Amino acid sequence: MNIWHSIFLFFIIIQTAVAQQIICSAKDKELFTIKMAELKNAYATKVDFGETIVSVGKTFLGTPYVAKTLEVGEKESLVVNLRGLDCTTFVENVLVFSLLLKNGKDDFDSYAQFLEKVRYRDGKLDGYPSRLHYFSEWISDNEQKGLIVNITGDIGGKEIVKNVNFMSTHRELYPFLKSDANFEEIKASEIIINKEPMCVLAQDQIAENEHLIQSGDIIALATSIKGLDITHTGIATRESDGRIHLLHASTSGQVVVSKLPLADYLKKIKNNTGIVVNRVQ
Repeated sequence: MNIWHSIFLFFIIIQTAVAQQIICSAKDKELFTIKMAELKNAYATKVDFGETIVSVGKTFLGTPYVAKTLEVGEKESLVVNLRGLDCTTFVENVLVFSLLLKNGKDDFDSYAQFLEKVRYRDGKLDGYPSRLHYFSEWISDNEQKGLIVNITGDIGGKEIVKNVNFMSTHRELYPFLKSDANFEEIKASEIIINKEPMCVLAQDQIAENEHLIQSGDIIALATSIKGLDITHTGIATRESDGRIHLLHASTSGQVVVSKLPLADYLKKIKNNTGIVVNRVQ
């Protein structure tokens, strides 16, 4: 074991002991410090919070897409990974860094607190089932926290009824669901999610309502796939062509801005039925 590996392990132990159930490598801690310093210098004077969110998001351009970065260890922990992002962890980190700027915070402990608040039901990490696995619940929970407002109904969206049960009907895909206790709690959360209809702006209605979407809005892609509510997420950004595009961690390989406007981009995505639009407060 070389000295750098020893330092890495020591950092993990210290972080876990001091900041309960946190997994963060030394490299990610270093990336946090560098990014926070850059953001403070470049974006602290921005007036429009939506533009701040987009600016923060674009600092991640080129960051590799990596799936399942939160499935780490034998128990649920607050995972910090700035080296590889999936679509949800990209949105979470953009939101958290933006909130840090808004609240005048720049320390790692504040980052971890905001990340826990955004990622977990009622803002509290309490085992695997407490993570907001379904993005429709992520939206409703963070709306209750006062962090976002779901504006889909205000811009032409309509309520739909969708039976969400993908995790419980595909138990084999989720290692933490080997636990019967976790499995039963996930099933219980699905029942609660299904009590509320989901409001979706239909794919064929997006272009005519695009002017009501603002840069910095969090966009969730609704799907017709059985048992699923949302398949992808990103940040709305109005580009130089005057159109709304999607800033997102693309499964094609990295964080990008869609070449096509959002309304056209979605037409190429199989099973997409529309979007859910959320404005950060």
